[in-house]
Amino acid sequence: MASLLNRNKQAVGLDIGSRVLKAAELRPTRKGEYELVSLGIEELQPDCIVDGVIISKIPVSDAIGKIFTHQNIKNGRITTSISGHSVIVKKISLPVQSDEDLAESIRWEAEQYIPFDIADVNMDYQVLGENVGTGNLDILLVAVKKDKITDYTSVIKMAGKTPVLMDVDAFALQNAYEANYAPTSQNTVALLDIGASTMTINIVSGTDFLFTRDVGVGGHQYTEFIQKEFNLGYSQAQALKHGEAVENIDPKEATHVIESVTEIICLEIQKTYDFFKSTTTVDHIDRMIVSGGAAHTPGLIETLERKFEIPTEKFNSFKKITFDPKRFSSSMIADRAPDLAIAIGLALRSVEG
Repeated sequence: MASLLNRNKQAVGLDIGSRVLKAAELRPTRKGEYELVSLGIEELQPDCIVDGVIISKIPVSDAIGKIFTHQNIKNGRITTSISGHSVIVKKISLPVQSDEDLAESIRWEAEQYIPFDIADVNMDYQVLGENVGTGNLDILLVAVKKDKITDYTSVIKMAGKTPVLMDVDAFALQNAYEANYAPTSQNTVALLDIGASTMTINIVSGTDFLFTRDVGVGGHQYTEFIQKEFNLGYSQAQALKHGEAVENIDPKEATHVIESVTEIICLEIQKTYDFFKSTTTVDHIDRMIVSGGAAHTPGLIETLERKFEIPTEKFNSFKKITFDPKRFSSSMIADRAPDLAIAIGLALRSVEG
């Protein structure tokens, strides 16, 4: 998929989330698979990153440094990704032409789709191939605001590390999906990564990218609603959200709050599916796979499956990626498998690149 910085052979995948940083390092094995080398997770204080914008750079860079120090990660090269309103991903169609003319045509075409000044974005594209029906070239266009890239690369540099590749969350998610699920059919699958503040929806057919959308809802809404409903602090609301009793409040009492936020998420997913189906010839989705911290929310997977009548499951980032159980607890890996999809996808991206 498209990159916005130079490629490098091997790097550590770093998922900079609003609440948690996740780092993963992989190496290819002789069997042509991948093995987990390093894994680090560090929580951030609330409001360090708000709506994908890094508000407090020093705590974020310190957290990056802690991961590398505590996990003894020697590789200082990092690949990371971004999502949200500063990211534009669009499939466009252009007549077959020379590479030089194509680059010029894409720039002109991009100005019609990008709601920012073209001088304020970094842009990349990938030719997906010739469309049999139209005879035109299908092209994947990616544009990200330069200041967003600078924010993310600067905290990495502040931590004494080197950013070598900038990706988009949706593509990192798809990399992890292809590596772990090895899709061979053209079934349409919706990959849902629900983080603290952003839900990334990426729809694929086999290994073909079809559509992506970032929505400003996520796991933090559950915590926020519970805080307001029961007048609790952040950590107490987090505990209640995950089924732990807090201050004599039974987790069952929070069920209606959790269900109300799940309904908001379902509405956004439905809007995305409706728009997708109205702009393509695809009329149904065969499967949903959910990653991100919110994948653990009680009842979420079951509700999605019931409401959309589509088989739904948690993402397994280690379905095909091996790890040494003497170094990494099997129970921890199983518990964190949905959370690490983007970090694993970024680490895969770097060793492939």
